[in-house]
Amino acid sequence: LFDKMGRRPARCYRYIKNKPYPKSRFCRGVPEPKIKIYDLGRKRAGVDEFPLCIHMISDERENLSSEALEAARICANKYMIKTGGKDSFHIRIRKHPYHVLRINKMLSCAGADRLQTGMRGAFGKPQGMVATTKIGDIIMSCRTKDNNKDAAIEAFRRAKFKFPGRQHISVSRKFGFTKWERPTYEEWRAEGRLVPDGVCAKYNSDHGSLKKYKGWSSLHEKPAIISKATEV
Repeated sequence: LFDKMGRRPARCYRYIKNKPYPKSRFCRGVPEPKIKIYDLGRKRAGVDEFPLCIHMISDERENLSSEALEAARICANKYMIKTGGKDSFHIRIRKHPYHVLRINKMLSCAGADRLQTGMRGAFGKPQGMVATTKIGDIIMSCRTKDNNKDAAIEAFRRAKFKFPGRQHISVSRKFGFTKWERPTYEEWRAEGRLVPDGVCAKYNSDHGSLKKYKGWSSLHEKPAIISKATEV
């Protein structure tokens, strides 16, 4: 009886109007989001290998469908592989689709007006997943080497066409995916205050337990006990 049509256009669900409606034990039967992979390229590369970071930032408060996120991921990945090779970058999708869309299916066959109930029981069934995006939210990030800067910007420019609304591309002042700016990172890394930790870095502060202090073991070594020779 139901019309065999595809899903509704994304323009029907572009604006954020309702409360967050995540998948839960109350909201069952939710279709899986189209995007499954959120890290692309050489994702296991150390933090020091890719110093440059490029962001795609949202300029609108809207919903981005999981299909659009998947299309943008494929577009950016293909261009970066074509220009620099598959080991020259690491792209991360920063937005995850958690909000569930609903649809109140209506009959559209002959004699449907006798069967359908109109606005009675109009709370819809789950139809798809979207990511809620606010102004200033980062949608995608790419870390790479300095010589791939133009290629990363072009890859994100092409990926922008997969999304509704407006986005802009920004070159980050930070070192890779870390939270420190490049001059600070390079200075502290040389001093040993930052230690690589996967795609990020850990900060070694001056605080902590005394056992970690460098001079602790030398200052508090127990003196060796010299036994007196016994006379025979």
